[in-house]
Amino acid sequence: MLLISCPWCGPRAQVEFTYGGDATVKRPAPDAPTAAWVEFVYMRDNPAGRHDELWQHSAGCRQWFRVTRDTLTHEITGSACPGAASSEEAL
Repeated sequence: MLLISCPWCGPRAQVEFTYGGDATVKRPAPDAPTAAWVEFVYMRDNPAGRHDELWQHSAGCRQWFRVTRDTLTHEITGSACPGAASSEEAL
């Protein structure tokens, strides 16, 4: 089981959280062409190694935040508020 550090509540078990997806994907403008929306919704990389992700503390404070996790080892190296430049610096 992963131990995830919520920026507001501190370290908690993974069962308290919900994965929210890739934190590096940028949403297209509302009037963007269909091709941009297809790219945003369906075309995702599956990186091996460190990756920024969005998580929600769904069984706690219900806040969204960024987590830096290694997809090979599942090691979590940082967590921060969603607008933070790097979640590795805030852990």
